[in-house]
This record gives sequence, structure tokens and C-alpha cells, in this order.
Amino acid sequence: MFAGISHILSDYQSVTLQEMQQVRLMNRIDTKYVVSVEQAYAFFRLARATYRVQEIRGRCMPRYHTLYWDTENKAMFHAHQLGRRVREKIRMRTYVDTGNSFLEVKNKNNKGRTDKKRMSVRRDMGLSEEGVPDFLTQYAWYRQEELTPHLENAFRRVTLVNHQMTERLTIDLGIVFHNVLTGNQISLDDFAVIELKRDGLIPSPVREILRTLRVRPMGFSKYCVGSVLTDPFLRHNRMKIRLRQLKRVGGAGAGAIRVSSY
Repeated sequence: MFAGISHILSDYQSVTLQEMQQVRLMNRIDTKYVVSVEQAYAFFRLARATYRVQEIRGRCMPRYHTLYWDTENKAMFHAHQLGRRVREKIRMRTYVDTGNSFLEVKNKNNKGRTDKKRMSVRRDMGLSEEGVPDFLTQYAWYRQEELTPHLENAFRRVTLVNHQMTERLTIDLGIVFHNVLTGNQISLDDFAVIELKRDGLIPSPVREILRTLRVRPMGFSKYCVGSVLTDPFLRHNRMKIRLRQLKRVGGAGAGAIRVSSY
């Protein structure tokens, strides 16, 4: 999969990390789509004329690692799966190829906007990094002592930007989840997650491309989906519809997706 997509991306005009600073969009509206690998190939071919691809040290598909924290009673997980519009996530995002790690607090408001605050940390320190308690006090709802590691994931990410530099797309491939609490691990090799990030509801080329492929927006939280798939005892009644949608997207290759009854 990676080799085939890399071949398509070789025909894209590139954009540097420095140029991408123009479209950081730390306060934005996010729209997510989940596609099969076959649809991802088609998408990259159709997007070639409209988007540029970010290159970091010559790589178009850099590796990412994420560690999510939550409270003992999984307050952040339950807020999301219960459909609360105002919610928060706390995670450490590591850019594996550069070694940079950031503690991030993501808050979503009742207007659907996502606001992200972050601070640089060492991967081996996490919440023990000096300055973290003050950072959490300023931006998060939860204190350092309330939080424990719950879930980690790894994936490769393609980042595209339109020629007008008004929106950013991320396409996550080869997602692997590992549950810190249960020890279970699962791979979603048959899916790609596309996320459109823009400042407001401005016209977007990607929406027309995905409409051509008959792909509709679909909510997809890596933290929530990964938690459900790696913890057989986690209640997730409100997520059953989402899991069924994923099975339909993945077709025969979606055996990792389970829909349980409680």
C-alpha cells in the first residue's frame, strides 16, 4: 500500500514544512471521512491537480505516534461516545522521523470548532515534563494527577494543502492501536482516514472529489475507535452505528471491526 501511494505522490508538487506554517489552523473546523484503501488510491489520483504534498526531509508519508491520557473512569472517552458537543482530549503526539514530541490539549466547542494548544515535551517524560502542570491548569479541564495513559496508536500521514493555501488535508494510513490497559493490539490496514481542516465553511475541492467517489463525511475518533476495538469490556452502545459503517467501508477486509451487544 505505502509503495503504491508513494508512487502517486511522486507526481505531486511539494510544499515545505516552512510554507505549511501559513495553514497551521490551530482553531478550525474539522470534517472527517473514512475510505477503503482502493478509494484512497483513487482519491490521491484525483487530487493531484488541486493539492500539493508536504515533504519533511524528503518523506511524504512520515511516521506518527500518539499516546492518549484519560481519567480512571474514562471521562474523555465517555464524553465523546455519548455525543457531547463540548469535549476534550489530552495526548502526546510524536513525529517519529524528527523525534519531536508535543503534549496537546484539544477542545471542541458547541459550534463544532476545534482549538488545539500544545507544548514541546520529551517523549520519555510525558506528563512528568517540567511545566506540564501549569500548561494543564491553563488549558485543560483535568489535573496531572487525574490522568493515566490509556491508548497509543501509530500510523503514516500524508499532508496535502490546496494551491490557495486555505485548507489542509491529512490522510492517515496503516493505523495500529495498542491499549496500554489491556495489552491488546489491532491494525486497521484496510482503511484510510481523511481529515479536512479549514477556517470556516469555505468551498473545498476535496468535497467534490470525495463526492465523485461517493464518500460522505463520517465521524472517526482514533481514541474512541481504538479504545473500543482493543477493550472487549468497554461499553460502547452509542458507537455501534459507527462500527457498522466502518465494516461497510472496509468490506471483506474489515474483520477487525467488531460490534458487540451489552
